[in-house]
Amino acid sequence: MSEDVSRDLGKWLDREAEEALRKIGIRMSQTVLDFGCGPGSYTIPAARIVGEKGRVYALDKDARALDELMKRAESEGLGNMRRMDTSGEIEIELENESVDVVLLYDIFWYFPLTDNRLLRLLAEVYRILRRDAMISVYPKHIDSEQLKDTIEGTGFHLKVKYSGVLIHDGKLESGYVLNFVKKV
Repeated sequence: MSEDVSRDLGKWLDREAEEALRKIGIRMSQTVLDFGCGPGSYTIPAARIVGEKGRVYALDKDARALDELMKRAESEGLGNMRRMDTSGEIEIELENESVDVVLLYDIFWYFPLTDNRLLRLLAEVYRILRRDAMISVYPKHIDSEQLKDTIEGTGFHLKVKYSGVLIHDGKLESGYVLNFVKKV
């Protein structure tokens, strides 16, 4: 694929991701954590939506992917993104009640439902979320009903299910995300 075609495809995927995130509820001036962001399929679009007064944290254990993502953010003038390297630990190095939205997209293959690390992750997400904040979950590769029950058992309730076009592994596909809000 030529560089021009690849760049145009990337821009098109970014527009699709931005549209999906707006429908899901990402708004200007919010603070968003993209947990397990990988190449940034949703990180860059989220940074565009929240604007200069917002902030997007890109957290991943793949340092090379984060290097590329931050280079791309810099080239696009997105100064509202912050890199968060992790070695896979559960602790999220953000202040209590400092985040409006956490994206948990296609990460549950890494946190199986029978693994206690999932409960620790959800407790950390609960800790960093502001009152009435949201987690948006793309339940790819997992039993979504069982995941929903697990999430609701840790202090969240399902607010809405969004069905539409999503990005997975650099391609568009039909899917859905579950948006949960923090119970207080």
